[in-house]
Amino acid sequence: MIPASITRWFVPAPDSAVADDLRRGKSPWADSVHLLWSLWIFITPLFDRGLHGYTLTWLLCTLGSYPLFLLLFAMRQLAPRRTAYLYAWGMAVLCFSLMPWYYSGLSYYVYACVMLCHCDRRHFRSHLIQVLLINAIYVGLVWRIGYPPSLLVIMPVTVFVICTIVMVEQLHKEKDAALSLSHDEVRRLAATAERERIGRDLHDLLGHTLSLITLKLELSRKLFDRDVAAARREVEEAEKVARHALAEVRCAVTGIRATDLAAELASARLLLESSRVHLDYGELPTDLPGDVERGLSLILREAVTNIARHAGASQARIEMTRERGSVCLQISDNGRGGIESDGNGLSGMRERVRTLGGTLVCESPRGQGSRLRVTVPLPIMRLVEPSRSALDPSATGSLVHAAADRPVA
Repeated sequence: MIPASITRWFVPAPDSAVADDLRRGKSPWADSVHLLWSLWIFITPLFDRGLHGYTLTWLLCTLGSYPLFLLLFAMRQLAPRRTAYLYAWGMAVLCFSLMPWYYSGLSYYVYACVMLCHCDRRHFRSHLIQVLLINAIYVGLVWRIGYPPSLLVIMPVTVFVICTIVMVEQLHKEKDAALSLSHDEVRRLAATAERERIGRDLHDLLGHTLSLITLKLELSRKLFDRDVAAARREVEEAEKVARHALAEVRCAVTGIRATDLAAELASARLLLESSRVHLDYGELPTDLPGDVERGLSLILREAVTNIARHAGASQARIEMTRERGSVCLQISDNGRGGIESDGNGLSGMRERVRTLGGTLVCESPRGQGSRLRVTVPLPIMRLVEPSRSALDPSATGSLVHAAADRPVA
């Protein structure tokens, strides 16, 4: 049974490379693929069958150093970022101490430099100086021990190329992570803004309406013993106000899960750019009705998701124009095209367009991309006629304000 004191060594630190992989959903063994480079330790003697071939010295050095190297590699992955460089230096010391007798140990020198490039990027200048120092020590030892002069150039150049590739890949990984976080942040902010809007609407609606209902019920209670007919009228009006408020609350709550076009367009851009699809888009029309804007936002989200997952496109364009009595949303891409039947996504978009009373046209020639055109009619805004009767259910808003001005006996 392994003692607990040893087991604690292999618990990843919260800011270690292994912990970072786990947070990203990667396997903690993913970085072990870098150990394939260590095969050179066993291949190098093939090129020198003399002093540096498969000799007893090589065997003893390998048996003594390779397990220690694996331990240093593992601890480098598990250690906190601020101390991980120490294990890279351990690999360098292991190489330099064996260089006079162990030709294969040069692989440890390569690992030391690469592991330093994987350390905390906030101390990039410090790690760069350390890599240069390791290379200077290497060159001095090679010159003093009498290794072939070609190794003075080949190994430092190899290290430079590998370290450059590692650093570029790490920069791209950090940018992808930042882009993913930005995408999630946009969606979170859009959802938060929508919840706040719904909260304000409900507060403005219910605050006045409940106060009015309370006022009318208090009035009916005072009139109950003196004027039953008047008390009944107050109760009936309170009921109408409550029904009207209930209808408005239901209408407001339907928008809780929706988002506006501006936020959805920003989210679409982040999603497509993370999928290496360049997005062009024009200006958005203003003052769209809320239900139309929410419907178009959901259609836009579904269309952009389909482009990112299935289109195989490199460019996409979103255009939205407001025509006379309607608004037109056009989404196009230069992907593979060839959509012959409606899938779940396209069927869902057709249902949303049908709900809005609009039309959807999809053109998708094979090999020529796809074009989605959605046209939705806009409702005509009419002025409220002042002569409408207060008993008309559609004029309940006027009833509410009229009742609010009635004095309490």
